[in-house]
Amino acid sequence: MADSNPRKDNAPAPPVILFDGVCKLCNRSVNFILRIDRTGRLKMASLQSDYGRRVLEDHGLKSGPLDSMMLLEGTRLTTKSTAVIRISKYLGGAWPLYMGALIIPRFIRDILYDVIAKNRYRWFGQYDTCPLPDPEFEDRFYT
Repeated sequence: MADSNPRKDNAPAPPVILFDGVCKLCNRSVNFILRIDRTGRLKMASLQSDYGRRVLEDHGLKSGPLDSMMLLEGTRLTTKSTAVIRISKYLGGAWPLYMGALIIPRFIRDILYDVIAKNRYRWFGQYDTCPLPDPEFEDRFYT
């Protein structure tokens, strides 16, 4: 797995998707993104990892909301539907067109997001522990 400190030089930090590592829906989403992001631009970290906990703490979220997918871009942390939509800009093909969904007010977008987040374990299941990534993608994960 990639080092837990991605900033070793002056290069800008890559965008990092933070996700609930025991959520099966979240893991499926991350695996889908890994396969679409052929450039390897996006990095991943579970919210339960040391890296994930450190990001949450750095942004004043010490207890850490595990019900939200998050996107860290530099020092900007977005959550819920905004994070999911912003992830699309890093993917190839027509995926960046989904950025247009940001014109929908966030409170409306997040209603659907919250319904899915609240029921994700019941509908999709959960793991007892965070599964390890496929070996071909290990270097895309921060621990």
